Amino acid sequence: MEQSRKLELQKVANRVRQGVIESTYCAKSGHPGGSLSITDALVYLYYQQMRVDPANPSWADRDRLVLSKGHCCPALYSVLAEKGFFDKKELRSLRHVGAMLQGHPDMKCTPGIDMSSGSLGQGISAACGMAMAAKMSGASWRVYAILGDGELQEGQVWEAAMFAGFRKLDNLIAIVDNNNLQIDGQVSDVCSVYPIEDKFTAFGWHVITVDAHDFDSLEKGFAEAMTITGKPVVLVQKSVKGKGVSFMENQADWHGKATNAQEYEQAMAELKAAYAKLEEE
Repeated sequence: MEQSRKLELQKVANRVRQGVIESTYCAKSGHPGGSLSITDALVYLYYQQMRVDPANPSWADRDRLVLSKGHCCPALYSVLAEKGFFDKKELRSLRHVGAMLQGHPDMKCTPGIDMSSGSLGQGISAACGMAMAAKMSGASWRVYAILGDGELQEGQVWEAAMFAGFRKLDNLIAIVDNNNLQIDGQVSDVCSVYPIEDKFTAFGWHVITVDAHDFDSLEKGFAEAMTITGKPVVLVQKSVKGKGVSFMENQADWHGKATNAQEYEQAMAELKAAYAKLEEE
């Protein structure tokens, strides 16, 4: 990837991370840790990979995204706002009664949301149905689905994986956010889902491993995904929960809580300092 483009994406990702911290702080609740670990992938998808039109969120030929780990919607909301699907001021009303942005994605209320999600395991099943519908209708759009690694403990995920492999849904690309942390601790300790790659391979998927926070790695991974025919693709992204905020990184405690005033100030100061450094490059 050209350095200038990479720098642009890094700046967008930083602003999106600021949106995650801002929205969860204003809500006094939410899931910042996993939102920060999927930020770079979402930025790559919406700014480099997917066919979308913020001025026409319901465009029939758009690519679709299903956030199967729906609790990490602060990152998706922040990306959508940054992209222009709705005003950034909406982020400050996250989880408020009557607000557009609720604690899980709602396709009926929020422009740019292609599928309501939140019950873990169900999003990838919906994505399979959408991909199958595209196949049956001869449509050219693709479906992207983001899952958490802890979410892989849900049996429904593997039913969906079996279905996608059997139906050869090569218009489906899943991204597993492998930060190895869930609400109760390390995924490998709570109920190990490893080896993730081998499990998907066994169900007939093409597997690609990427660095979640390296845009060159993401570009290489998605480029390979686009060449695969006859089977669904999964990108297993090795990520850091809480990426970008020092005291949140690799800490399971930040799975589902918001910052207090002091933590908010520290997190925003760190992100703004990082943004200033990007501006100097």
